[in-house]
Amino acid sequence: MTRDATRLVRKAEGDFLFEHSVRVYLWASLAGRRKGLPFDPGLLYVAALFHDFGLTGRYGQSHLRFEVDGANAARDFLNSHRVSEASSETNWLAIALHTTNGISANLSPIAALVAEGANILSGQATIISRVPSAMLSRRLIHTHPSLRMASCKSSTRVLSIVHTPQGTGLADVMAYKDPAFRRRDFSI
Repeated sequence: MTRDATRLVRKAEGDFLFEHSVRVYLWASLAGRRKGLPFDPGLLYVAALFHDFGLTGRYGQSHLRFEVDGANAARDFLNSHRVSEASSETNWLAIALHTTNGISANLSPIAALVAEGANILSGQATIISRVPSAMLSRRLIHTHPSLRMASCKSSTRVLSIVHTPQGTGLADVMAYKDPAFRRRDFSI
């Protein structure tokens, strides 16, 4: 199942998104081990790989949030591999809510870990407190270096296909990268 997920996601995502998704899994897995959380590594891997899948070109015409597009794709993938409905639903929630801080941590270990892995890479969580040892963190950073989305050259291309940034942290990044972008303000 994990090989099939890797092939499918690798084919649809460019280097930036694919490598980011792999790093989310690695950080999430390390955090889960450090905290002693029970999780299925295969299901966590699938959730991490699909967490930004809704940003791919195939969803450019979608009217759903990118998180929901990715969650729907992951559910379809897991159903095609005969994963239980409960596990499929757990992954769906983990992906759909990974940008909604404060909720994921209260759902399931997989939801908490996908959000934490994504937050570590976006700079919203402190890495040093999230890994079992400084040696492991240095090795992971060296082997899988992370570029912050706001400074990555390819992030402009990634952000150009984001169809529903409002209500997510991507709205902040888009406002930084594109002075013409206007955040939606619910108070107006």
